[in-house]
Amino acid sequence: MVEAFSKIPTAIISDNLSRLVAAGPTVRPMHREGSLAGTAVTVKTRPGDNLLIHKAADMVQPGDVIVVDAGGDLTNALIGELIISHARTRGCVGFVVNGAVRDMDVISADTFPVYGAGVNHRGPYKDGPGEVNVPISLDGMIIEPGDIIIGDMDGVLCVPKADAARVLKLARAQEEKERSIQKAIQLSAWDRTWVDETLKAKGCAGV
Repeated sequence: MVEAFSKIPTAIISDNLSRLVAAGPTVRPMHREGSLAGTAVTVKTRPGDNLLIHKAADMVQPGDVIVVDAGGDLTNALIGELIISHARTRGCVGFVVNGAVRDMDVISADTFPVYGAGVNHRGPYKDGPGEVNVPISLDGMIIEPGDIIIGDMDGVLCVPKADAARVLKLARAQEEKERSIQKAIQLSAWDRTWVDETLKAKGCAGV
């Protein structure tokens, strides 16, 4: 299922999640290029502290994404080059952090997916408290442990496990529809009557 979603743009997946599921406009790709697809290992931590992120990095299995709810606070960076390298050696395929990152010279030059809300050179505390593999929320996007995390240069989103098969079917249908539209555009044959019809239905004058 993860492999199937990895081939679909986040914009199309998002459209088929009722445009309600996204980590918000502040959680942005920090890496150079490339996409993210994996299963969520979730972390909830107090702002500025990464003790439980280190624990998650020791727990990850190949194909996992570490997803961190740190409340969007940017006072201290929560991840950097060392913890990213450690998690990668264990098979982690990406990080999503609603908080700050650092070592941007390394992150921005690499294709390893790292999403964050900002950058700060100031390092984190390692005192806790926090939790691993509990439900978390990133700007209203609820993530359960094991949910499918998909990201590209537009941003990152979560596909709930229980809804994955339905969403995949809808997303594939939209991809096929958009391919047909692209062909019509190239032939100057895209039916645009719906624009004026919609405006008339809304009572727009002069249409």
